[in-house]
Amino acid sequence: MPTYDVAIIGGGIVGLATAYRLTERYSDTSVVVLEKEDRVAAHQTSHNSGVIHSGVFYEPGSLKAENCREGKRALIEFCEREDVDYEMCGKFVVATDESEVPGLERIAEKGHANQVKCTRIGAEELHDREPHVQGVAALEVPGAGIVDYEAVAQALADTVTDRGHTIRTGAAVRDLHVTPNHVTVDTTAGAVQAQHVVNCAGLYADRVAAMSGQTLDTKIVPFRGEYYELVAERRSLCNRLIYPVPDPAFPFLGVHFTPTIDGRVECGPSAVLAFAREGYRLTDVDWAELREILTYPGFQKLSARHWRKGLRELLQSMSKRVYLRAARQLIPEVEMDDFTNRWAGVRAQALRRDGTLVDDFLIRETDRVVNVINAASPAATSALNIGDLVVENYLADRLTAPQVSAASPDRS
Repeated sequence: MPTYDVAIIGGGIVGLATAYRLTERYSDTSVVVLEKEDRVAAHQTSHNSGVIHSGVFYEPGSLKAENCREGKRALIEFCEREDVDYEMCGKFVVATDESEVPGLERIAEKGHANQVKCTRIGAEELHDREPHVQGVAALEVPGAGIVDYEAVAQALADTVTDRGHTIRTGAAVRDLHVTPNHVTVDTTAGAVQAQHVVNCAGLYADRVAAMSGQTLDTKIVPFRGEYYELVAERRSLCNRLIYPVPDPAFPFLGVHFTPTIDGRVECGPSAVLAFAREGYRLTDVDWAELREILTYPGFQKLSARHWRKGLRELLQSMSKRVYLRAARQLIPEVEMDDFTNRWAGVRAQALRRDGTLVDDFLIRETDRVVNVINAASPAATSALNIGDLVVENYLADRLTAPQVSAASPDRS
């Protein structure tokens, strides 16, 4: 059985960034990344809008705020060093009517507390800067940008393997066997043994955490975010990231317009319950997973409180006309024929048993397993700093303490 000091479950950007930081700081530590797909970055990392978040939306002092700020700097440095294309195009958060102005002001307060440069502008200046965008006021955030996160993840993976470590694809985790001395990870590509395990399994992070013996009061609920692309001749409708003032009751940012690093412009996402953890289409249904969600007390409580919003999101998913209505709140000129190439991502969102959505990164640990349970947006922006956090706060003491060899028999 192959043996390692650390096994990282999940070859998305958070798992790869953790492997990158770990092999950077502890070069003599043997590391394996276990990915169930045939390539890295197959799910959330390659199915998002590619935004480099500034940190303006997050609660001051939260893990999201702190890791986004530092992670963005690390991401930009990494892109420059590894020649990955990115652009700091900037962002406008737009109040479409006077009722949204107080929300805009609260975002500005958070931004200033998070050391994010942001400036309030009026309708006239917004029109001068973005002539097609409608709003009574806006918050300009120059420190936001765009990048191809799949390219970032591949560059991280290449560095990890260049350092002599292992990435095993096609290795879906079936079970963990935790002993006082090591962890045996049973995968579809064979078992591996490690002194320590880091769970970065994204949409299945709660299931892997349960395998580790972690007691949770949360469950991952998948929300599908659906995007459209603007046809080429309508890409001039915006030059920057254009966001609405988000609903503070939900950790979703609403339908917005996003230029991409390859020159396209996307509109989205919606936020509708997916009927499978990897349910990229409305017709993708895993009945066992759906039953698990629908019978979860947390989801039942969330649905009872917010069924109207859930219904609106579902209608928006099913009707292009309803989707268009949401997009026109920001850019009234957009037409039905302007939308093409529909695609979707699925967000892994942790939900507590009391029906509240976890609105921060969530990391828990057992004796030999570190579980990164909730790593939703802005996890991609924050990934290199999340990797730092996991290595320094959770692995450093374990790796420097006397250990029983991973190859030694269990003497418990």
